[in-house]
Amino acid sequence: MAIRLSLIAALSGEHLLLIGPPGTAKSLVAQRLRLAFAESTYLERLLTRFTVPEELFGPLSIKGLEEDRYERLMESYLPTASIAFLDEIFKANSAILNALLTLLNEREFDNGANRVQTPLVAVVGASNELPEDGELAALFDRFLLRLNVGPVTKGAFPALLGLRGESTPEIADDIKLTSQDLARVQATAEQVEVPDDVVALLCDLRDWCTAEEIPVSDRRWRKIVKLLQVSALTHGRTTVSVWDCWLLQHCLWDAPEGREKLCDWYAARVGASAAMDPSRLTRIVVSWEGTLKKDKESRSQRRDEEGRLLYKDGSGEPTANPTGAVQLYRDQLPLFLAPDIAHTCDRHNQYTKITDRSRNDKGYTRAELGVLWLKFGYRWGDLKSWSQRDTYLADPNNWHTKDTDFPPLMEPTRHKSFYIE
Repeated sequence: MAIRLSLIAALSGEHLLLIGPPGTAKSLVAQRLRLAFAESTYLERLLTRFTVPEELFGPLSIKGLEEDRYERLMESYLPTASIAFLDEIFKANSAILNALLTLLNEREFDNGANRVQTPLVAVVGASNELPEDGELAALFDRFLLRLNVGPVTKGAFPALLGLRGESTPEIADDIKLTSQDLARVQATAEQVEVPDDVVALLCDLRDWCTAEEIPVSDRRWRKIVKLLQVSALTHGRTTVSVWDCWLLQHCLWDAPEGREKLCDWYAARVGASAAMDPSRLTRIVVSWEGTLKKDKESRSQRRDEEGRLLYKDGSGEPTANPTGAVQLYRDQLPLFLAPDIAHTCDRHNQYTKITDRSRNDKGYTRAELGVLWLKFGYRWGDLKSWSQRDTYLADPNNWHTKDTDFPPLMEPTRHKSFYIE
């Protein structure tokens, strides 16, 4: 299991964390992973709270210091390693933590004033215990895959006693992976489809993690999707399957006992314990849920009692007429026609009757009507003081209008009982 997880972590550009007591072959996992890659460079370090950056990243260059350059001699240290094993990684102190985080995530290292690209493929981290210091939470999050490693099982114990000496498997050079192979796997994996049933499963799992108070960052979810794509690709498929999601139990726990809960959730969600492949059933359920949502949001044009289609007129009222007059606006102000008895008045108090009620199709606002004049008996008065002004303005016949198409009056679709059943 540990070897499989370390290999898919490397193919995905991720790292593996092994949690377990001493003597459970955690370092052997990294040593075996190294054999899968051609021309790989390997680094193994035990970290303590007294570990200094020079032990991990290389000593300072004396020649560089003489030339006022703060640079390290990185050869044979972590910035030049492709596979690394870091034991007791959570004992890393703040002096090396920031540089280690950047190297793990971006594969870059700040050497003096220059940021250099590193050949790092994967790091296998190991620890006897989980981090308790909140400062190490970011380091813990850098390991997408996590595995609790214990002693060999009772059934395998006799085989352990039968082992003699140290042996290293021989791997033919023609099947070892190159940097070009890694780049091709990761580029091709981006084209692998993530179907709706897998997306639905991940959405359900996110809700479950929230309910269980398991914090999972958005960055981690994106990395998980990439991991599933690589899993599908390396199994010869072009679409992620719900069975690839078996890996999720190794990505989301914060404590080893949480892995079993994740495994139980996964088995119940996809029916992994059943003889049938549930992926088709999951797709059907997702499809019907989409159909139900579409039906609920469906809208149809309303009809009157005689079956005629209804539209929404200018005042928002239902009408069977598809076209009609609507009041025009200028600067969000309603426009009106001038009264047929209205006059204008110039500065010489000369009154002129208005002959074009629409004012050359521009219309009048309320304020513009207020400066027009009406004759009351033998005297003149402005329209603002007209007692019938509000009645005049409320009459649609006095609005400045334009014929237009009315929008259809929509309502929720009324499905037939047979269809609903």
